[in-house]
Amino acid sequence: MTENTLDTELAVVILAAGQGTRMKSSLPKVLHRIGGRPLVGHVLDTARDLGPARVVVVVRHERDQVADAVLGVAPEVVVVDQDEIPGTGRAVEVALASLPGFTGDVLVLSGDVPLLDADALTALVREHRAARSAATLLSAQVDDPTGYGRVIRAADGTVARIVEQKDATAEEASVREINAGVYVFRAAELRRQLERVGTANAQGEKYLTDVVALLREEALPVAASVVARVELVLGVNDRVQLAEAARILNARTVRRWQLAGVSVQDPATTWIDVTATLSPDVTVLPNTHILRATFVAEGATVGPDTSLVDCEVGAGATVTRTDATLAVIGEGATVGPFAYLRPGTNLGVRGKIGTFVETKNATIGEASKVPHLSYIGDTTIGRGVNLGAGAITANYDDLAKHRTEIGDEVHSGSHNVFVAPVRIGAGAKTGAGAVIRKDVPPGALALSVAPQRNIDGWVDTNRQGTAAAEAATRARSAENTEHGA
Repeated sequence: MTENTLDTELAVVILAAGQGTRMKSSLPKVLHRIGGRPLVGHVLDTARDLGPARVVVVVRHERDQVADAVLGVAPEVVVVDQDEIPGTGRAVEVALASLPGFTGDVLVLSGDVPLLDADALTALVREHRAARSAATLLSAQVDDPTGYGRVIRAADGTVARIVEQKDATAEEASVREINAGVYVFRAAELRRQLERVGTANAQGEKYLTDVVALLREEALPVAASVVARVELVLGVNDRVQLAEAARILNARTVRRWQLAGVSVQDPATTWIDVTATLSPDVTVLPNTHILRATFVAEGATVGPDTSLVDCEVGAGATVTRTDATLAVIGEGATVGPFAYLRPGTNLGVRGKIGTFVETKNATIGEASKVPHLSYIGDTTIGRGVNLGAGAITANYDDLAKHRTEIGDEVHSGSHNVFVAPVRIGAGAKTGAGAVIRKDVPPGALALSVAPQRNIDGWVDTNRQGTAAAEAATRARSAENTEHGA
């Protein structure tokens, strides 16, 4: 089975009906995110990589929210509702009802086990088919099995049954082989046995695990495949396990990009979502987050202390100590340190957004520079522009936002305020401290200055006895002495 090969004899059922009370969250457990996707999104990705004939997702708690999330990333799947009968057995039973006439193998996955990969599941299905088992489950040997169902084996080593934690005797609870909640069943046997499963247990639920014992009662073959890497079957039931799953997934993602030619200086402090894309010869410095659909082109350097969300970074660009969302950074451009790029920022080739600059809905042309201490919002800037320190495009008049347009090769003085809507023509200049309220023609110099006025003795009159008055007195005495000499 490969990503591009359809396995017509395989259907996948994903269980996503639970509330997840231990998460202590209003958000359904399977929608908590790691690596840029909800938990169930990772399971869906893996399921689709197997190329099954059908994928069915069972929902119940906050069903609309979960169903919308599932169909948003995998519109081809079938979403079915679990009824008031609780338990994983009932969930699989309603899923099978959406697969009438299907006689192949049914792979059951949990929506809160996000780290399983297609290779492990492909091996499980192959092992199941090679042994002609009625059911094959995935198990793991762990040091602390608390909270998991135990795999109980017969004297000959074959699987006898699965016992849930709440129903286990002391002897059964000491078993370290756990049920990972991943199964392959022959569809016909699964349908037949689920009809026999009751709810006489500590939780009053219809357990899927009871199918194993029922199959063994009829001497049908059941196998357990022990997974070599325990972290693959790590389930998420609380925030601690969520963080641990996120750490493992991130380490896997970072390593994948390192092997693809990306230099990651400190993997422990670098977070890269599975949805992000990096190119060869990218350098990622410490404390950097590359999130969601961010793309970083070859030779770019990102970090340290940088967060990019849904951004595009061009080849050879440098982004340092920057927070950016939905921004495009052109080839060879430089950003930061301490820059804040809000949605709609588009920095051209070899452009610059410098220290303590905030931008929003701004297009900054090729080789144009906004070096430092500026706010540029709702603005279009042409090519070869240099804005002096402290430039502000005042875009809001208390009622609506307005745009500023700055033509090619404009150079502004320091501490300019451009009061939108306003246009600055190509090649124009503005003086230091100017407040630009009117359009400036191409090639013009715009000034808004008043003559400087000095009021002698103001400090002596209004600030008597202060350190400033004393310093002024000393300075005047020194000047008089110098002039007298």
